[in-house]
Formats: sequence, C-alpha cells, structure tokens
Amino acid sequence: MLFISKQGHVDAERVKLAIHPAIERGPMHKVNGIVVHQTNGPTAQSTFHSYQHKDANGAHFLIDKDGTIYQTASLHRSTNHVGLMKSKCLLEKSCTPAEFKKIKRMDLHTRSRHEENKGWADRFPAKRDSIGIELVGKAFGDKGKEIFENVTDEQNESLGWLIMELSDTLGVSMQSIYRHPEISHKNKTEASTARW
Repeated sequence: MLFISKQGHVDAERVKLAIHPAIERGPMHKVNGIVVHQTNGPTAQSTFHSYQHKDANGAHFLIDKDGTIYQTASLHRSTNHVGLMKSKCLLEKSCTPAEFKKIKRMDLHTRSRHEENKGWADRFPAKRDSIGIELVGKAFGDKGKEIFENVTDEQNESLGWLIMELSDTLGVSMQSIYRHPEISHKNKTEASTARW
C-alpha cells in the first residue's frame, strides 16, 4: 500500500516528486481507472518542459526510460490525459438500438461529451476519474503512420510495480486499466508494448 499525503503526493522511495501545477485541473473525488500513455517525446526533461506551459496537458506519473518514476500531479486533482473518449457500448456491442442510432450520428467531440456524462459502469475512465501514467517514448515515421518505440524493460518493471500499488491503494480493478488507444482516439501503437 502507498502512503498518500493530504496534498495527494505519494510518499514512497521509488517515486520522485516532480509536481507541475500547470497540468492539474479540478478535484478528483474518486479514481475508477488507470490509463497508460507514451509521451511522444525523447526524454523526461522534454516532457517536463512541455508541462511548464499554461494549460498544458499531462498525466499524474511519468516513467523515464531507465525506470525512474516521477509523480507530476496530485492524486487529488484531475489532469487532461484522456482526450476524445470512445463509446464503450459501441466497442462492446452492448448499445441499445436507440443509443446505437444516436451515437452513430454524433461527431467525435459530441460522442466524447456524451460518454463523459454517463455513469462509471457505462463508460471508460474519463479524465475526471482516472490516473494517467506516461512512459517516455517517441513515435517515428510518416505523419498518420507513426509507430511508437518499444517500452524498455526498466519502464515495464516500474509500470508493473506502480499499477499494482495504485490498484491496491485506491481500489482500482485490474480490469479498469487501459492503454490510451483502447479508450480514446489515439495512435494504436501508443503504449502497445507496455506490460503490467
């Protein structure tokens, strides 16, 4: 179990605090899921630099290629790390006929807002109720056909440890842990080599 301070900071030997307030948003009252990302940047420092900008997007943790784990946002605050959400009932083929018709007519932005307004059991984790974990890793190739580099063994080991600890501490089911492209409209290769 992890110790989490009143500020939402993890107190663990393996986790280095590198909080970036610019990526923190509104309060997060409940954590329902964990979403694993890749940065599309070459280093932890390049990601930290991007977190300096006003209204920057980011996640709660960053795992460097050598396995170093940084906490970059409070666990009591949401971050913009999910993006445009996919429809859970469309992917699981469980929509009612009426909802299927309604959802199919929506553009991606409207569909994402529609999904965010659903109750937890009927949708994927949203930015307001999920922890984001970024793995340093760049995508290479032509625009629209980029392929993310493989996650390192050290990153996977740290990711496995962090997910187990967060899952245990916050009561997050292992079935509620996703790679970013599984729940959002992102590059399919992002975090595809991540293991936990």
